[in-house]
Amino acid sequence: MSPNENTQPKSTQQSSRREFIRAAGAATIATQFGATYIPAHAFGKMEKPALAGIGAGGKGRTDIVQSRDAGFDVAALVDIVDATKLKTIGDKRLRSIAEVRSSFPKARYFSDYREMFAELGDKIDAVTVSTPDHHHFHASMMAMQTGKHVYCQKPLTHSIWEARMLANVARETGVKTQMGNQAHANDHMRRCVELIRAGIVGKIEEIHAWTNRPIWPQGFAAPPPKEEVPEGINWEQWVGPAPWIDYSSKIAPFSWRGWWNYGTGALGDMACHIMDMGHWAMMPATPKSVQAEQNGATEFSPPINSKITWKFGANQYSAKDGFRFNWYDGYVNAGFDRDGWKLVKDGNDYNHPSEDVLDGESFKDYGSVVIGEKGKLFFHRSRNKWLVKPSGILDGFDEPDQTIHRAGGDNYGEWMDAITGKVEQGQSWFGQSGPLTETVLLGVIAQRVPDTRLQWDAEKMQIKGRADLQSLIQREYRDGWKIEV
Repeated sequence: MSPNENTQPKSTQQSSRREFIRAAGAATIATQFGATYIPAHAFGKMEKPALAGIGAGGKGRTDIVQSRDAGFDVAALVDIVDATKLKTIGDKRLRSIAEVRSSFPKARYFSDYREMFAELGDKIDAVTVSTPDHHHFHASMMAMQTGKHVYCQKPLTHSIWEARMLANVARETGVKTQMGNQAHANDHMRRCVELIRAGIVGKIEEIHAWTNRPIWPQGFAAPPPKEEVPEGINWEQWVGPAPWIDYSSKIAPFSWRGWWNYGTGALGDMACHIMDMGHWAMMPATPKSVQAEQNGATEFSPPINSKITWKFGANQYSAKDGFRFNWYDGYVNAGFDRDGWKLVKDGNDYNHPSEDVLDGESFKDYGSVVIGEKGKLFFHRSRNKWLVKPSGILDGFDEPDQTIHRAGGDNYGEWMDAITGKVEQGQSWFGQSGPLTETVLLGVIAQRVPDTRLQWDAEKMQIKGRADLQSLIQREYRDGWKIEV
């Protein structure tokens, strides 16, 4: 069965904005970004906000625990896995959910976040969203529409339209938001942003960023055979708003990133981390164009490797003709092994910038280089040191003052600080992370039409002359998952 075929019965639950609000008992919210009314508890100082963790395994476990450590009271957990039946589920990633549940015995447990919102209503102040990409928009939007603060994993959404809507609603409602690109809270990243804006390497001409991922299967041409859904897994809820596909352990819980319908590949997974510093430093308007080279992409799956270039217009930090942002992912000599359902590598050579760009520096599994008219700045998000070349550009350079709030590496704590009023917003709030996600997801679309320069009209959210790609910008949702904004 093709994953593009929706043969699943219609859900009995509808999740349009009006129906959801009516079920939750909250005030009516005007559509099309009209007046919005939210519970009073969403604002002001709260000593211990009540948190619902949507997605309790894998990264969800980290998000819930670190939110608790930041001062939240975990009042609800949501996951498609019934933790009471986990003994019959073999995957250790799923079994970790049982540990999360035992750590928060007083938390209410749900398999459907729509039911959680409807039943708990105003008893929840905030949510973490740690689901596969295709659920990010629905869970985050439903939360914000009822005044709940949101911490959502990266990429912020599965599509460009969804990212734009989340950023708009975050502004409209005033709730406190944060995307889970954790290094955004690192002090050394914030210092490099200040240095680049102060001209340490001059006006910026190009930026390069790279990763060795994917580490999961990508590049397959057909779905795996159907498997019986294990007892305790709500597969209907896992598929959620996305096109239907029959259950397979080769899709979830780990390999969904390699499916166009549910994940966004290596680019979506890692670019919101690795492109973050350069994009933040430049604060660019939306890209003018994007073009991708790739190997191995199919109707179902992102490529085994790719190179992508975005062209941005000029601003105060760039060269007069603007700047280019370059991305590299995947292993050069790799292929998909269907029998083992895995990527098979011949050596460890993965896509990375040229030797001219690297300038004698050994490249690591990931990193970035910012190139200006005077020199280069080499940055690695997990190391608190950076390098500039040539070193002579530091002669006479006046160190800029600190202009960005420091979070000491704790973006959960910074989210809490926004909720309690210590800062206005976390630095990776949706107004900041939404445009970054849009840029990344435009690259995801370019991967699907390689060797073609796509001209982007950001205001209309259209690729000029390519009406056939509009469904990749704003997707249709399965019956029972339509939501109004």
